Amino acid sequence: MTSVVIVDDHHLFRAGVRAELDGLVDVLGDAATVEDAVRLVLEAKPDVVLLDVQMPGGGGVEVIRQVAVKRPAQRFLALSVSDAAEDVIAIIRAGARGYVTKTISGTELADAVRRVAEGDAVFSPRLAGFVLDAFAGAASLPPAEVDPELDLLSPREREVLRHIARGYLYKE
Repeated sequence: MTSVVIVDDHHLFRAGVRAELDGLVDVLGDAATVEDAVRLVLEAKPDVVLLDVQMPGGGGVEVIRQVAVKRPAQRFLALSVSDAAEDVIAIIRAGARGYVTKTISGTELADAVRRVAEGDAVFSPRLAGFVLDAFAGAASLPPAEVDPELDLLSPREREVLRHIARGYLYKE
């Protein structure tokens, strides 16, 4: 079963996500701060870290930055209330393999976690367009550290992202 660590600064939200994912994936723990998240991820070694983008102390980007030093292959999936292009681009450039909004259902979230663990990039359909625009040079955002894996997308992976950005379902 795919293992996950939940990182969010709101206790009630972490508890709700844990309850939704119970039995669908193996929740190894949760953390409320950047420091606690980094420690937990390095100790628990989950398949995926499900993390909030905006938290005190640097948020999800800082968690990724610190974990990547000691665990560069760690996979991250951003889960945020924000659907702002700059948030999406920043966390993807930092190294997250996907970004979904907090309106997602529990079963869809579990599926997204499993897919990220398997190496897929997962985005809420509306957000995929931001990523495509940013890496096509269309977004005018401040420069950020680039994840070299994003530049290695195959033509087929780019095609799939374009379809997702147009609102197609993953199955389609």
